[in-house]
Amino acid sequence: MNNRTRACLLVLALGAPAIPVVASTATQQVAAMQTWTAQGGDLGFIWNEDLLRDLGVGIKDAVRVGDADSRGFIAVPLRDQTGLSFAVSSTNFDHFTAGRLTLRGGFTLKTPDGEISLVDASLRPRAGDAQTLDLVDAAGKTWFYLDKLMYSVAEDGRRIDVQTMDLRLHPDLAKRLGKPQVADWAVAQLRMNLDVRAQDGQYIRIVQAEPVWPGTPVPDVPNATYEADVFMLSFNAQYSRCTSSLSNTNLTCDGPAGTTDGYAVFTPSSTLRNNVNNGTAAETVAGDPNGTSAALYTADVAWYRKFTGSRPPYDNDQHPNLVWNLYRVQNGRIEQIGRSGMKHAFVTTNGGCSAGPGSGGSTGAILGRSCSDTYGTGNNDSNGDLGPRSELVPATGEWGRCGSIFDPNCDLTADGNGNGNYSQRMIVRESQLAAGGTYYFESWYIVRDDVNPYNTMASRPVTFSYSGSGPWSIGNGSPMLLGPVINRWISPTTTDPNKKNVEIASKEGHTRVAVSATDLGGGQWRYDYAVMNVDFARAATQGTGKYSDDTDPTQRFRVIHNMGYDRFSVPLPVGVSAASFEFNDGDLDTANNWTAAVADGSLTWTAPVNPTPAVGVPAVLNPLSWGTLYRFSFVSSQSPGAAEVALHVAQSGSPDAYTASSLAPAAPVSEEIFADDFQLATP
Repeated sequence: MNNRTRACLLVLALGAPAIPVVASTATQQVAAMQTWTAQGGDLGFIWNEDLLRDLGVGIKDAVRVGDADSRGFIAVPLRDQTGLSFAVSSTNFDHFTAGRLTLRGGFTLKTPDGEISLVDASLRPRAGDAQTLDLVDAAGKTWFYLDKLMYSVAEDGRRIDVQTMDLRLHPDLAKRLGKPQVADWAVAQLRMNLDVRAQDGQYIRIVQAEPVWPGTPVPDVPNATYEADVFMLSFNAQYSRCTSSLSNTNLTCDGPAGTTDGYAVFTPSSTLRNNVNNGTAAETVAGDPNGTSAALYTADVAWYRKFTGSRPPYDNDQHPNLVWNLYRVQNGRIEQIGRSGMKHAFVTTNGGCSAGPGSGGSTGAILGRSCSDTYGTGNNDSNGDLGPRSELVPATGEWGRCGSIFDPNCDLTADGNGNGNYSQRMIVRESQLAAGGTYYFESWYIVRDDVNPYNTMASRPVTFSYSGSGPWSIGNGSPMLLGPVINRWISPTTTDPNKKNVEIASKEGHTRVAVSATDLGGGQWRYDYAVMNVDFARAATQGTGKYSDDTDPTQRFRVIHNMGYDRFSVPLPVGVSAASFEFNDGDLDTANNWTAAVADGSLTWTAPVNPTPAVGVPAVLNPLSWGTLYRFSFVSSQSPGAAEVALHVAQSGSPDAYTASSLAPAAPVSEEIFADDFQLATP
């Protein structure tokens, strides 16, 4: 990316030299606002045709559309007449104000009761909601609308580049389809390139404020540095698609009462916010007990699109990554029943920023202090931005570009990643959605140098339903809370003597071990251990993370593997037996289950052996790797007492295992001490 394509600060002086404007008061902010107009360009579509099919909608025809680009967008040209006006503030694009953009062509959709023509449709700012654009057909009817726009200014202020946005069903269309519950669902991902109309021969001026990166000393504050601490601000999950066969994804699902056990995909729209602190602690996420950062001085966060070359401060194209998981809790037991691949972030809209220190939200490649950013449902479901978790060193946030699905031959050039519509998605079997219990959805970002991984994630209760001919629907409940779901199952601050939740923290990452001991009666106790590998990996890597070293092919950064643990052990004192062993990894494949055995005073679950591991990779199948929760359960005749449980690391090294202070069956009390009513022998 060169200076002509880098997204930068919108500076509003027309004839004067480019000077950054800092609004310290609301009055200054209003005074800095100016209005510009864009016209022409094109509007790109990636329809979720699987979801449309589930709703009884299909694409019948396309008029004057282009071929799909490298990211999959099909472009429809926009007319040069009229135009769309928008306001820019001292820090960023702010909102649309008036006007319209008209397509020169478009799509015709077939519905159960007829057709909807979007040929020559127009985009218009919605009254009372200037961040939303209605998609209005030629007859003046609104069937869809667009939101979650991720925008930047490009080509020296000559273009507005909306890199992604969600196309959603208007409630009137949901009603027409006979499925009012699908109102506001995202059914396509769009992007938009608009030509800015010059004012007196000038375009939007661009300047970039100087960032303060993690580790930068704070002026005039001895021993203080700027620190990264990004928060999950909010998220909502949506159904995306379902198939009865992963080998033939054209087949549809038939719901919980059907004859197949289909594979359903769910995707979040997630909003984050950077820490607000600048010397004084204040709430970043209001009302949440974990919503205030311990970092008093907020660092900027690198947010570069992959394959854009060497950028500060890490000499690479560093960017956050997003993952999400689904859990079910029933009868006091937890399981993780769905987990996504890894979404690569590529631009930040920097909404609601505070002025300095640092970038102040002045560029879409850097997240500034108190700035927020949203990745919509359509973008988080995008084939071009999703990869496997196995390519990341999670504790450091370093991505192995070399050998990744985006660059398998390690030539520094982005290739097609081979993803289909079920690749890297969070897939849940229909039987698991209908099994009952309480469900929790978890969404979180992995940010390099972030001082607290637990507030970059959040969870909320969700419900699932399937009515009539479907599709599946997910209801987003409350409260949303920062932190992992395991902390909702067992609180780290619990005072219950039969429950415990502790952390294992090291430079290699973080893991949580929670246990619930349940009295079954008749002298029997059930022990349920949930082990959540948050961001632990003893990764094997090759090369360096610095792109300036890439001239030597052997130094191009590659993640050979990033495995976590391959064994979990619970001590069993002499005379204590254990039975009814269980292992739960959330999938329905018993072939990859860990096996339990009692030996040398411990009950140990061990991952399966991989008979044909790749060079440099441990001979382990289904390890407990980052972002993953496994449950281990058994029954014993002994009540709980304090004990050390152990997790063995799949990759050799030091230490070979980590321990956690937890609970386990206590040693039996000898009956001999009761023989003389506790009387002590006299000398």
